[in-house]
Amino acid sequence: MLYQAYQLQDDLIAPARMLAELMGSATAGMALGDAAKRPIAAGLEMIARFRLTHTRPDFGIETVRVGHREVPVAVETALALPFGQLLRFAKNIDARQPKVMVVAPLSGHFSTLLRGTVETLLADHEVYVTDWANARDVPLSAGSFGVDDYVDYLIRFLEAIGPGAHILAVCQPCVQALAAVAVMSEDRHPATPRSMTLMAGPIDPRESPTEVNEFAVSKSLAWFQSYVISHVPWRHPGGGRRVYPGFLQLTAFMAMNSDRHVTAHRKLHEHLAAGETAEAEKIKTFYDEYFAVLDLTEEFYLETIDRVFQKAELATGAFTFRGSKVDPGAIRHTALLTVE
Repeated sequence: MLYQAYQLQDDLIAPARMLAELMGSATAGMALGDAAKRPIAAGLEMIARFRLTHTRPDFGIETVRVGHREVPVAVETALALPFGQLLRFAKNIDARQPKVMVVAPLSGHFSTLLRGTVETLLADHEVYVTDWANARDVPLSAGSFGVDDYVDYLIRFLEAIGPGAHILAVCQPCVQALAAVAVMSEDRHPATPRSMTLMAGPIDPRESPTEVNEFAVSKSLAWFQSYVISHVPWRHPGGGRRVYPGFLQLTAFMAMNSDRHVTAHRKLHEHLAAGETAEAEKIKTFYDEYFAVLDLTEEFYLETIDRVFQKAELATGAFTFRGSKVDPGAIRHTALLTVE
């Protein structure tokens, strides 16, 4: 009933948001000076913005500077699978650049959170990004998606890119990236990446545990299944699928820094009321991204809690893929960079 309660609340608030948006538009035609209209419009906009979205924002990268000129960028789908697609940021240039696959986290937000990373890499790399689907949009007929499936997707994505690529994993997917490269190395797969960069990932969550790590081991797996897993409402394409809702993950993130978010929204209102458009846009851009959430499948979320955090399978040598033990020691021809 958790998801249904959220959906009901959102449905009840929706008319107020629409009314605030309409009244905000009408404010522009009021016979008042800007100093009088701006506070009214600011309050109405704050009400209209009181919502979460569940679709990926655009990357918004139209050009990138390569050498001494601006080059157009087009986002293409290199490989589409039910629970995620591989995006390619194509540039019309003659020079060959190293191929790099950026592995975005599957942890409640969309791959566009790494927009800045992608934009930086684009200047001197051919960039690919894993773009994970919102589980509530994936029909039940597509089956399940767990940790092993995630590893399998990374292998298939690297196959689509071809030999000689590099892989860069950010945060949560470092475990699956390391496992995928280990499996490919042991199989002497021709698409095994030349280098692997792991940034701030839970390879061994027992070391220097964060609040997230500590919470993951503080409850039983049955507790997580009972209290944070819910069914997707039937109005959505993935209706009936059991998921860890993105709005719960966002709530947890915001609770850890609640003062910061309250202050940011107070400042947003102040900037809007004062007509400080540039400052207001910076805050709005951040929260447009931050409030775009995606759901995780039940199996992926619970397996991550169980295998990555509670059992630390990779660090203890117990991690398996499709029933076979994963041996990180098999990685002998892939350069490794780790960032704590």
